[in-house]
Amino acid sequence: MNPAPHLSVLLAEVVEALEPAPGKTIVDGTFGAGGYSRAFLAAGAAVIAFDRDPSARRFAEGLGEPFRLVEARFSEMDEELGPESVDGVALDLGVSSMQLDEAERGFSFLRDGPLDMRMGGEGPTAADIVNTAEPSELARIFFVYGEERQSRRIAAAIARRRAEAPFTRTLDLAEVIERALGGRRGAKVHPATRAFQGLRIAVNEELSELEAGLSAAERVLRPGGRLAVVTFHSLEDRIVKTFLAERAGRTPGGSRHAPPVEAGAAPSFTLLFNGARAPSEAEVAANPRARSAKLRVGIRTEAPVWKEAA
Repeated sequence: MNPAPHLSVLLAEVVEALEPAPGKTIVDGTFGAGGYSRAFLAAGAAVIAFDRDPSARRFAEGLGEPFRLVEARFSEMDEELGPESVDGVALDLGVSSMQLDEAERGFSFLRDGPLDMRMGGEGPTAADIVNTAEPSELARIFFVYGEERQSRRIAAAIARRRAEAPFTRTLDLAEVIERALGGRRGAKVHPATRAFQGLRIAVNEELSELEAGLSAAERVLRPGGRLAVVTFHSLEDRIVKTFLAERAGRTPGGSRHAPPVEAGAAPSFTLLFNGARAPSEAEVAANPRARSAKLRVGIRTEAPVWKEAA
């Protein structure tokens, strides 16, 4: 079995929330290096894992029964499972440590690699977007998905440079962004952080994937089943918070990323706890990438699945 170069965030809290045990089936919607799956299996549960990244296969070696890895998006879990229902769903969102650390994947602005950023092998790359999108669209991606206030300045700098030569490498793009923002000047956060986040989310359609995945989890969970979601930035967390609050009957809100749902439906979830759980100081010290993580958990009721409004 290959060693896992990735520390699963909030692992103990997710296991405690989902209560894996013999006779239960848990969906690990974001398999990655398999940290959650191994913990669920160790507790005696059967695991059905999903990952759209083909490279995740190597971490499934030796797991055997009762484990199954499905190479698909977690938003497709209900299609893959068919009429089968499960006792728990875990989603660990965002980019994994392996993807960040492998320069050839093109996720990192700290390592030189091809400007790719695709979690799977399909669709346009980050280079395709950077080199062809209108400056206004680039600015929107950086502002909305990256929460970058200087989005227009970055988009203009990219447009000027690509007129001379297209972008193909991560460090090339990072350097242009850094110059556009006037350098680091002692800042703890790299100037390209937010723009790269925005690009990654756009390339992988992460927010619409999350919305679809939450609805898919609602469909596959049996009454009493639990949904545990770990987020790493405010855009993800806002979507999960809104979904669970809405489904628990606590708000009439909704998300701009999801279609409207029927009004007045019986709550399809209750909340295991109010608000979100954060990692302990000890976990953040051991794994700095955990510092922004939040865990939210919902418990499926016996109410029907909410329907999208016509």
